[in-house]
Amino acid sequence: MINILFAAGDDAWAQYKAPLRRAFEAAEVAADLHRDHAAIDTDYIILGPGGPVSDFTPYTRCKAVLNLWAGVEKIIKNETLTQPLCRMVDPSLTDAMVEWVVGHTLRHHLGMDAHIRGQDGIWRDDMYPPIAADRPVTILGMGALGAACGQALHQLGFPVTGWSRSPKNIPNIRCLHGDEGLNDALSDAQILILLLPLTVQTENTMNAARLALLAQGAFIINPGRGPLIDDAALLAGLDAGQIAHATLDVFRVEPLPQDHAFWAHPQITVTPHIAATTRPGTAAQVIAQNISGHETGAPLQHLVDRGRGY
Repeated sequence: MINILFAAGDDAWAQYKAPLRRAFEAAEVAADLHRDHAAIDTDYIILGPGGPVSDFTPYTRCKAVLNLWAGVEKIIKNETLTQPLCRMVDPSLTDAMVEWVVGHTLRHHLGMDAHIRGQDGIWRDDMYPPIAADRPVTILGMGALGAACGQALHQLGFPVTGWSRSPKNIPNIRCLHGDEGLNDALSDAQILILLLPLTVQTENTMNAARLALLAQGAFIINPGRGPLIDDAALLAGLDAGQIAHATLDVFRVEPLPQDHAFWAHPQITVTPHIAATTRPGTAAQVIAQNISGHETGAPLQHLVDRGRGY
């Protein structure tokens, strides 16, 4: 019997208990899934927000910690965590992110706000949106989410440039990397999508100097992490007309405080961190398959690189 500790909040336990047990049974994993395994008896930890485990030192038998979230910035700095850490790569989360990103990309590309908000009885037929082929899109972050969004936008005809810290080769996407590649990726981009992880290196990636590289009147879509953008620089870029609109799903402080300038700014759309979420049914299958494979000698999937922070 494999002792699996579910270390997350009450709400998560209510959502995940049944799907995980079904997934372990389907994967033929003899799992004893509970919330109260003793540390010395625990073989795996399923970790989520609001859970009881912050000191991993007593878990000497634990073979891996499996995160319920795709983001690991809240756990990666924990010095007691010496066990392998696996981030969540959930196909449903990827699908949801693609739908959200494509939806907001098309919204800005087609200029839908002008008609949705402009029902004033005036027939304006003198402005047409460009076709997708004439609208360059840049995605910062070419992990599973960035690559999937890039492929979907390519299928719609957008020329897509992707940037990552290390070299990538992804079909249908112009892939750049490194500092020089970042400037090239940003130059004259009309729509910028941020899907980078949050690390020391990526915080404030979009500062005033880099915002100025974008095409005049560019659109920014950020479902990645709030601190990827310098808030003051973004507000200045919007007020100066360098940035036409920013659609933001993530923020430095969440929930976004009611008195934050983003709420009232006419060129900012705030969505409350809903672009994508882990779905218990599919996430449970990912976890069960990872543990099943590891128990039969396969390497753990979706391992976090501690040096890079993701």
